[in-house]
Parts: sequence; structure tokens; C-alpha cells
Amino acid sequence: MKNIFKQNINHGVFSWDQLGDLKDGRSKLGDKMPVLIYRLMQFTLLDVMNKKYGREEANDLLREAGRLAGGEFVRNLLDTSVGFNEFIYDLQNALEEYKVGLLRIEATNEDASNITLTFGEDLDCSGLPISGETVCDYDEGFFAGILEAYAGVAYNVKEIDCWADGDRICRFNCVADRRSELL
Repeated sequence: MKNIFKQNINHGVFSWDQLGDLKDGRSKLGDKMPVLIYRLMQFTLLDVMNKKYGREEANDLLREAGRLAGGEFVRNLLDTSVGFNEFIYDLQNALEEYKVGLLRIEATNEDASNITLTFGEDLDCSGLPISGETVCDYDEGFFAGILEAYAGVAYNVKEIDCWADGDRICRFNCVADRRSELL
């Protein structure tokens, strides 16, 4: 007899279909859940990773997971063949529709190689107590993955303002790594 828990699971290689059929699997509860439960999962996972790997490595792992998720989000839910303005419009709508957060582009240069964006009511930190530090490592990776999936070049994304640092919005600086065009 086959082990049903190991079927259709390719450990080490994420694929969108691993997310399953939520309409079938959650016919009564639906596909929505409170942010509290998302944060419970994320912060306990971060706590375990901090203890096992140290704080910086744990944060790097969150960024890496966010990068993977951002790229998959774009490849499975958005059209990358449209112009930049239309892509951002569609991205804003998707992020709001899926209750991830409220995205705004604050500034960008002509070729979109340097973007400043804000993210409000986000899953990771909006409403957290002030800790005096930025905490949206996952979001840094998520936005890097989104921009990379659209533009085809790597982006370095750094959170420069955060709710947990005392701001009422999270702000990110996103810079294209033009060296990646050579890869």
C-alpha cells in the first residue's frame, strides 16, 4: 500500500499545485483566515528558526521563501507581458483581492531599476507593537521575487521604514541588480 502522505509531494521543489484545491478542501470554511493565524504560523516558525540557525540566517530564510512566493504569485496570477504601469495596477489589485496588503509606488526611475514602494495593512507587521526595528524580511523577498518574475532581472529589496519601527506604513527600496542581466 502506498503512503498517501508522500504522494504528489516533491520535497525541495515548490510548485503552485501543492497549494491544493481550496474550494474542495475547505468547502465550509472557505479560503479566508484571520491574519492572527497567519502571524501565529509565521512568528512561531521564525522563533524555531532563530533558535536553530540564529537570527540572521532565519531572516535570510524568510527572505528566500518570500522571493520564491513572490515569483510564484506573479507566474500564476498575473500577466507579465503587459507594460509596467498595467502590471503594477494588476499587482495592486491582486494584493488587495487576496488581502495581502495595500501597495503603492512612491517613486520610480524611467527604467524601473530603482523603485520605492509602500505597503500598508500588510500581513507581517501592521498593528504590531513598536520594537524599534524593521521586521518584514519575508516581504523583502516577496517583492524581490515579484519584480524579478516581471522584469527578468534580480532585485535587491530593503525595508527602510516599518510599522514595528514606529512608522504607520512599510516602505521598501527596490534596486535592480544589472549584473544579473549577464547571467
